[in-house]
Amino acid sequence: MFTTIFLTKLPEAYILFRPLVDILPVIPIFFLLLAFVWQASIGFR
Repeated sequence: MFTTIFLTKLPEAYILFRPLVDILPVIPIFFLLLAFVWQASIGFR
């Protein structure tokens, strides 16, 4: 499934947003890391 996502091409109208589309799937991982760092900073209460 991941290979099909990476191999598909954006339509010409959206080619400007290509870097943004490459970054967007990573955002939930940053939220997970943020929650972990936040809990680590307050001592996992």
